[in-house]
Parts: sequence; structure tokens; C-alpha cells
Amino acid sequence: MSFARRRFVRGAAVLAAALSLSLPLQAQTAGKDYTPINPVQPTDDPARIEVVEFFSYGCPHCADLSPLLNAWVDRLPADVVVRKVPITFGRAAWANIAKLYYTLEITGDLKRLEPVVFDAIHKERANLFEEKALTAWVVSKGVDGKKFAETFNSFGVMSKVRRGDQMAQAYKITGVPALAVQGKYMVGGKDHAEALAITDKLIAKARAEKK
Repeated sequence: MSFARRRFVRGAAVLAAALSLSLPLQAQTAGKDYTPINPVQPTDDPARIEVVEFFSYGCPHCADLSPLLNAWVDRLPADVVVRKVPITFGRAAWANIAKLYYTLEITGDLKRLEPVVFDAIHKERANLFEEKALTAWVVSKGVDGKKFAETFNSFGVMSKVRRGDQMAQAYKITGVPALAVQGKYMVGGKDHAEALAITDKLIAKARAEKK
């Protein structure tokens, strides 16, 4: 589901108006530019501003966003950190590709293979949703098969997948890709480029609030 198709809760207009005098250059329109997250969710590093991307390799809109997001991340200042959270929506196939993400992260192959994973699924129509098939695929890409299989089925990876789904429920995620800033704001926008521009404004807003 794209950013344009997700519906946002209308609210917090009074708060947005109050902030407009002190934060004139930042995203101000609750319900259009962003949706307040209620309750506010904790972040991992209180010293930095956290952006979370909820996504799935199985989502074509996430595939479209990925190169734009990667280029955007490369330009971020040091006080901003981005967390990627693959979620399953209770689908067994998406659980396997969520496990794929965390396994590649642990084996050190994520940066090299993530763009290839998106291409394999959405351009080459490769079956990466079943364990046997996706294991054969990663081995063909130079990943150690034994290490991959052990990590893929480990308690640590399963815990990360469960934690991602718990986060998605806490953030009330109904579609991906979805971006959240500082556990406070779900990003709006009619397309990916606008969503990233709004995210920049919300980062500035969160930075001002921390001060």
C-alpha cells in the first residue's frame, strides 16, 4: 500500500497551530503531513532522532522506495538514525522474508544483497518466500549455506521477527512502506519523494522539541 493510499487519523490540529509560531519552517499539518502516534513509542537511542521504516521485501511499493530511501539515508546528519523493521502481517511467506532480512544482517550480507532481493522478487519473480528456495538463492549469491540456515532458524532471528510485528501493532501499521519519526509522527505524503521531504521536516521538528 502506497503512502497516498493510506488513510490518516484526523486530529491534533490545535497542537499543530500552536507549534506553527515557533516552528514556521517545519511540517505543521496534522492529518496531512503527519499523523500523531498515540501513545508515543519508545526509541532505542535517546541521544539521536529515530526514523523507523516498516517494510516487507514482498511489497512492490517498498521496492520502489528502497533506492530513494538509501540515497536519503546517506545524506542524514549524525544525530539521526534509521531503523528498518520488516513486518509480516501474519503471513507465513512474509515471515520468511522478514527472517531473511535479519539473517543477512547478522551474516554481514545485507548491504550487498538487499537491492538484489527486491529485484529478485519483483523483477525476476524468484520464489524467496519458502525456506528451501530462498536458502538455495542466497547460496547462489555467495552466502555460506550452513551459517545462513543456522542463523535463519535461530531463536535470535525469530525473536527479532516477533518484535517487529509487536512494533507494527504498537504503531498501528496497516500498510507498508510506512515511516515514523521519533516514535511520535507517522509520515504522510502523496508519493515517496514527498514522504521523504516531510520526514526531513519532522526530523527538524523533533530536533527542536528535544532542545
